[in-house]
Amino acid sequence: MTESESVPPIAFFNPAAIVFDTETMIALIADMQIRKAIERGEFDDLPGSGMPLDLSDHHDPDWWLKRLAKREGLVMLPPSIQLRKEDAALDEQLDQLSSEAAVLREVEQFNERVIRARYQPPAGPPLTTMPRDVEATVTAWADRRAARAEKARKSAEEQARSRQEANRKDRKRRRLFRERTRRSSRHDAEP
Repeated sequence: MTESESVPPIAFFNPAAIVFDTETMIALIADMQIRKAIERGEFDDLPGSGMPLDLSDHHDPDWWLKRLAKREGLVMLPPSIQLRKEDAALDEQLDQLSSEAAVLREVEQFNERVIRARYQPPAGPPLTTMPRDVEATVTAWADRRAARAEKARKSAEEQARSRQEANRKDRKRRRLFRERTRRSSRHDAEP
């Protein structure tokens, strides 16, 4: 027999040789107690189960800024994404304006923001938003406005026609009712 075969494997590992400090022992005992309680089901059906935790942010130095942004609904997006969102909503925003001068001013301000963002170092995703062609945008706005006006005119005409038709039917019903009333009164008057 060789020397390694003669030594029992337990001699290489002695569990008593590992020294644990008090804090580690307390943590191990607490963990063991928690695991046993979970196995027994003591944590099932607690109030608030399945709800998100409201973790305090005591250790976050910017806690007040984050709460302010959340409370006020502020969104802090990189300029490239913010400009994409503005570009997507620009036509709808322009449709709310009533004059061509206001539309021109709004499109020019949007283009200034895009150009300013192009000259700044990128913060976040690359900027893919391009400045708008002012004349084309104003022309499209005018076309949409004319289309809405035409649609409103047609709708008003259709409503007027339907009111006239309803009035005509109502007059006809009244006339028939009067005739029936006269007939029944004549019929009642004859002996």
